[in-house]
Amino acid sequence: MSKRPVSRRGFLQTSAAAAVTSTILAPSVHAAGSDLLKIALVGCGGRGTGAAINALGADKNVKLVAVADVFEDRAKSGLDIVKAAFPDKVDVKPEMIFSGFDGYKAATDAADVVVMAAPPGFRPMHFAYAVEKGKHVFMEKPHAVDATGARSVIASAKLAKSKGLSVISGFCYRFDPFKRDLVARIHDKAIGEVNAIHTTFMTGELWTRGTKTNDPKQMEYQLRMWYYFTWLSGDFIIEQAIHNVDKACWIMKDEMPKTATGLGGRHVRTDPKFGNIWDNFSIVYDYASGAKVVLQCRQMKDCVGDNNDTILGTNGRCDLMRHTLKPTGGAVYKPPGTHDFGSMYQTEHDELFASIRAGKAVNDAERSANSTLMALMGREAAYTGQKISWENMLTSKQDLMPKTYEWAENLVPAVAVPGKTKFV
Repeated sequence: MSKRPVSRRGFLQTSAAAAVTSTILAPSVHAAGSDLLKIALVGCGGRGTGAAINALGADKNVKLVAVADVFEDRAKSGLDIVKAAFPDKVDVKPEMIFSGFDGYKAATDAADVVVMAAPPGFRPMHFAYAVEKGKHVFMEKPHAVDATGARSVIASAKLAKSKGLSVISGFCYRFDPFKRDLVARIHDKAIGEVNAIHTTFMTGELWTRGTKTNDPKQMEYQLRMWYYFTWLSGDFIIEQAIHNVDKACWIMKDEMPKTATGLGGRHVRTDPKFGNIWDNFSIVYDYASGAKVVLQCRQMKDCVGDNNDTILGTNGRCDLMRHTLKPTGGAVYKPPGTHDFGSMYQTEHDELFASIRAGKAVNDAERSANSTLMALMGREAAYTGQKISWENMLTSKQDLMPKTYEWAENLVPAVAVPGKTKFV
């Protein structure tokens, strides 16, 4: 039986102490020049393999040298996918395929750049270790599943900055050239002051996976079906609709809202096999200026789909996902050229590796952790049925992670019930 050697809280406290007492070191790679940059992939699912392929395509002299996943079969299958895309840039020897709860450490130790795409609950711990070891990082969104984890990421982000490490987060829409064009125009007041943003992520059912056990109380089941458990995904408002939250943050120049109220529930996914997440949310964020952000998201079969961000200004509107901006009384503006939806995923890594080569670190982790906290703020407002302030989130003591990791039963909280579930 494999156990995690320390508790999550103990690990974070130890890492924080190490950060205070350690000598600030230069990054573990030669920042400039054409030296080989070694990459490790931590989390070998679909998003992880996609990110690793983008990383290998971002620089001429890079190699994937290690992979890690809690499941050995996923580590091997993920490696095969990446190898098929870049056979000449993959040099992962059998002894560099790691599994189990601590496999990420050995993979991180072997690399200069770490691609992090394990379930979000593990992100704070994985990031803290990588920064402590002086590694550059690409980490997928979201960055945490609770406020304790988000604060850890913010602390690690600050340490990474002091060490001159580059960190890019997987909020991919900020790397889309069409959306960069439109948001820059919004910031230049092309539609006046922003009064409201209505953002939607309405989609269908999500994946399910076969497991050796059909018992949702078992650790293996939860890790195979990680999306459906709040300690691993944070709920789908955190894991998926956080893109909409981050786009709203971007448009609002990363100003955080004062309060959030919300509602939602678990209307379709009632079977215990779907863990403890909800299937719909509606959140209203209120800002000091009087502006509002309204987020609506849903995962239900046979329902109308919609994924858009409508920005209403004092002098016009913008439909971000449809790439149109129209000032009042003016002509519709569309960014010139042909839009390539997939380019944003590659651009994330292009900019990360360019910064490493130039010796000019980029680091968006603290900003991205704030986007995560804003999404958590909405979730907790809906879960509890209460108005939650930004100050509430900054001081929340919520910690959803297990005290130890072992292949046994892992009891998880019941499905949230507004009016009964308490804010922690």
